[in-house]
Amino acid sequence: MTRVWQWNRPVTVREVLEDLQQERSIAYTTVMTVMDNLHQKGWVRREVEGRAYRYTAVSTRAAYSAALMNEAWAQSDNPAAALVAFFGMMSQGQREALNDAIRIVQRDTPLTAPPEEGADRTGVRER
Repeated sequence: MTRVWQWNRPVTVREVLEDLQQERSIAYTTVMTVMDNLHQKGWVRREVEGRAYRYTAVSTRAAYSAALMNEAWAQSDNPAAALVAFFGMMSQGQREALNDAIRIVQRDTPLTAPPEEGADRTGVRER
């Protein structure tokens, strides 16, 4: 998946194989099996091109990472404690990235719903 995400374009088994072979010896059939498994799991889609397939990532690496974090968090019986523990493990750079992400979300998404019609500034409806 790393190669597919890095290249951000449709790739063939041959392209992935040749790139991996720069680092280690690996068989074509191994790469083909892994790409097929990724397709079966829904991580990549493929289109026929001649006698080969071109594989494309279904989601970004960031979206995949977010889904993993969400899944882990959802399994906690105490989500707040899990977040505190997670934040405690973060490096300074990761905490800065988290703060940047929070600022972006707060700027792009209202944290509260607009007041109901007839409500005062506190959101309380007048009687």
